[in-house]
Amino acid sequence: MSSATRTGRADAHTPPLGHRALTPLYDLAIAAMTREKTWRAALVKVMAPSPGDRILDIGSGTGSLSVALSTACPRIRYVGVDPDADAVRRARQKIVGLEGNIRFHEGYFSAEEEYFSEPPNKIVSSLVLHQVPLAEKRRIIVQARKALAAGGSFFIADYGLQRGIQRLLFRSTVQTLDGVGDTQPNAEGIIPKLLESSRFSSVNETERLDTATGTISIYVARLTRCRQSDGSA
Repeated sequence: MSSATRTGRADAHTPPLGHRALTPLYDLAIAAMTREKTWRAALVKVMAPSPGDRILDIGSGTGSLSVALSTACPRIRYVGVDPDADAVRRARQKIVGLEGNIRFHEGYFSAEEEYFSEPPNKIVSSLVLHQVPLAEKRRIIVQARKALAAGGSFFIADYGLQRGIQRLLFRSTVQTLDGVGDTQPNAEGIIPKLLESSRFSSVNETERLDTATGTISIYVARLTRCRQSDGSA
């Protein structure tokens, strides 16, 4: 649950699991509490990594998704972006010995940055948006749209609309760690609304997975081949 924000504050991002001291436990906690193998496999499947793909990962955390994507298709080009130095260090250690062109950038995601020689054709974010304020959720999504190549896709795996017992589980776990203010919009189903208002050409929720920490949804938003400038900031 690492974030990639750019608000200009020294505390602009939330560390994995909400507290810096818990970062060493991040991978174990995510595996144990979120059905990680299931949702990550579903995310990789819908992303369908192919040779030559330019994949940008917003809030890449400790690098688990980079390993899964590279294992599925070693000939991708991947850049993970995360402002948390400890998470980036762990990610770089995790990919030692892997095939593929995998890099990590310590910093904040912006469409103004040139992460590849051409725009990414696939952008992904997993367990990031629920941790940041509503304005930052919107900014990340708008910036992702600006950064994508024409015809590209934006993939999100994150906590979505929570119902019934899943809402209670979400409240007692994620919201206890990360707070209610930033996480509540996710629980109320804000992500597809933000994607649609950012003028992606199609938005689909492809998966809903119930976990011990709430429901994790996978969303796919696509751009048409012909892009139009909308002047969004």
